[in-house]
Amino acid sequence: MVTPSAVPALENDVKEIVRERYGKIAEESLKGSESSCCAESSSCCDSAENTFSTDYSKLKGYNPDADLKLGCGVPTEFAQIKEGDTVIDLGSGAGNDVFVARALTGEKGKVVGIDFTEKMIEKARLNNNKLGFSNVEFRFGDIEDLPVIDNFTDVIISNCVLNLVPDKKKAFSEIFRVLRPGGHFSVSDIVVTGDLPEKIRKAAEMYAGCVGGAVKKEEYLDIIKDSGFVNMKIQKENAYTLSDDILEKYMSGDELKEFKASGTKLLSISVYAEKPAETKSEKKCC
Repeated sequence: MVTPSAVPALENDVKEIVRERYGKIAEESLKGSESSCCAESSSCCDSAENTFSTDYSKLKGYNPDADLKLGCGVPTEFAQIKEGDTVIDLGSGAGNDVFVARALTGEKGKVVGIDFTEKMIEKARLNNNKLGFSNVEFRFGDIEDLPVIDNFTDVIISNCVLNLVPDKKKAFSEIFRVLRPGGHFSVSDIVVTGDLPEKIRKAAEMYAGCVGGAVKKEEYLDIIKDSGFVNMKIQKENAYTLSDDILEKYMSGDELKEFKASGTKLLSISVYAEKPAETKSEKKCC
């Protein structure tokens, strides 16, 4: 059994693990590899990142160069994006969801992708330069401290990214801050029912693969409610099973059997919620 590296306790170290992992994927893509993931010597085609990948090829606005197969849903499917909307994509990667959102918002709208991996920003900007969209922008920034003014955007989307953020409460408070009153978000993300083994949670590779950082479904939804959002809906839910080849890297045979018998499930959920049209801070006294 392979002994995986552990996720350090400090949040900044966790972020650095994620940044390094996705930076390598972006770098391989920039080199023009047929598959940015499979080009890695670690053969991450068998890793958790690709377990949740969704087919985008038939969507309007789809650009193959921007699709690194790292998502776990299609957040634009339920985002109710209208022509002229301003949209933000959190953890925009090479721009896959940004370009799909741009096809929905049209020339009158604006789409901003935010990512904290420099190589991903570089790849996304390169893709946009080829497409020539003047109303698409990619910004370097942290989801826990968004480089966006208050009440800026109509819609926020995100695809299999918020599970990578150490402080999810801060992330959703930032989403609330930058949404306009009456605006909404649609995110696809990974959550868990039951308990993940500590060896999975503490494995750096599993954290970067959208598994180790997944919280329980109930906790995830409570964070959204506590952040002030209303009219929350789970629009879609799919269960996934990690392959034995992946799990055997972290658990013995007996541990693997015990985990399978526990009934713990990884779920991809698409969640929609709204920022109230009038927030508490905006209500007039008397």
